[in-house]
Amino acid sequence: MRVAAVLHQPVNPVRPIFTSHLNPKLFRKPKTFRFGFRFAPLNLKGSATKKKQLLTQDHDSDDSPTQEKSGDRSFDLGWVPAFPHVSIASMSNFLFGYHIGVMNGPIVSIARELGFEGDPILEGLVVSIFIAGAFVGSVSCGSLVDKLGCRRTFQIDTIPLILGALVSAQAHSLNEILLGRFLVGLGIGVNAVLVPIYISEVAPTKYRGSLGSLCQIGTCLGIILSLFLGIPAENDPHWWRTMFYVASIPGFLLAVGMQFAVESPRWLCRVGNINDAEAIVRKLWGESKVDQAIEEFQSVIKNDGSDVNSRWLELLEEPHSRVAFIGGTLFALQQFAGINGVLYFSSLTFQDVGIASGALASLFVGLTNFAGALCASYFIDTQGRKKLLIGSYLGMAVSMFLIVFAINFSLDEDFGHNLSILGTLMYIFTFAIGAGPVTGLIIPELSSNRTRGKIMGFSFSVHWVCNFLVGLFFLDLVEIFGVAPVYAGFGSVSLASAIFAWYFIVETKGRSLEEIEMSLNSNFPAKR
Repeated sequence: MRVAAVLHQPVNPVRPIFTSHLNPKLFRKPKTFRFGFRFAPLNLKGSATKKKQLLTQDHDSDDSPTQEKSGDRSFDLGWVPAFPHVSIASMSNFLFGYHIGVMNGPIVSIARELGFEGDPILEGLVVSIFIAGAFVGSVSCGSLVDKLGCRRTFQIDTIPLILGALVSAQAHSLNEILLGRFLVGLGIGVNAVLVPIYISEVAPTKYRGSLGSLCQIGTCLGIILSLFLGIPAENDPHWWRTMFYVASIPGFLLAVGMQFAVESPRWLCRVGNINDAEAIVRKLWGESKVDQAIEEFQSVIKNDGSDVNSRWLELLEEPHSRVAFIGGTLFALQQFAGINGVLYFSSLTFQDVGIASGALASLFVGLTNFAGALCASYFIDTQGRKKLLIGSYLGMAVSMFLIVFAINFSLDEDFGHNLSILGTLMYIFTFAIGAGPVTGLIIPELSSNRTRGKIMGFSFSVHWVCNFLVGLFFLDLVEIFGVAPVYAGFGSVSLASAIFAWYFIVETKGRSLEEIEMSLNSNFPAKR
């Protein structure tokens, strides 16, 4: 899941299932939309009685070892067994955030020491090579997960993360720093795909959204830590090497921690390790969920076929093409809604009100991002993904138009600057509460068990390409048209994103991954 990156420079170029409880109406014949895809119905609706039974079964009967029966959500501890495993995986997002922030100032010292100071092309290359590595990592992740499972993929992926950090720390030439940054990007690209998959497959259905929001929280914490550690870099021109050495530590912790984390029970079922899958479900979800979950897993696997490995061409087939279309479009809209451009100009906006320190401005932005992520961790399972996503994009649009108003209309100068600050913080907060965490979470939820890795890999590859394009053209567009028209464009894209989410997104709150897959796949036999 992509979250806000605190950058003061844009990325430049060369930068057996519940069949007895399922509503047969869920398995209607798909209808064709004008896009050329044959999409299944978007609203997963059943009778009120059936829906009530299903929700009661999913929520009220959750009797994991730490589940309280008081009926008070504050005493509901059913998330506790899965939390340590999800937290270990989220360390990958902490690394992502750290590596975003680690270049947020030291790039000047790096360029001076390595001999390319004053060359914007080479400085942009050092930043953008990270995105190139992330693109390659995201595309390759799906095949690795299919063959090795999540745990082993996590551990193998720590190799480029650790090596990249150490090579960067010891770099004495441009080529060495480029190699280090590419390796780090490669590892981050794999983890960007892997973490949402792992959390969605390990977390209990009732808490999947809240636990999934740890991705965003981890990234925010990584950014904030890198900003604090980067303060000495203003006075010590060699401090950037220490920051890269520090970046290797979470990689080691992730490799060791994954040795104690559980494997995805769904992947274990796919490769025939039923007993291990049962043990994990019993440990994390509760004894009463074991038979029901394993039956669901096996039913989906039977429908998918015996071949464990999926093919990229399957993404052109229904129902996978629909989810791939939604995933790619969501990430494209997320990036073209302008998060990185807004973050770039946030430092200038803060300077207008007297906050000249870039580190302090970044800290304000990082804390706002973190506050939004904390709110998302609660609302994502209470209000639902679709409502949160639509509300997030509407809030982003209002924020953009508020800044446009402050720029275009004659206002008191101080009032206009304060209004711009308000709009910027509102934008970042509303992004962090929905568009950031929900986008990365809902795609694996909508994906089938067989093609989840490939669809996530495709979606994130779109994300990295769009991220690069925004960084490539943002400053040129501002120079040609001005800030206000560009921000108005971001606001318009945000409105379009809200409409897209309302029309295409299916609510997944409270539904198991298998139930979602069966309801979207017309090939599933429905038992009446």
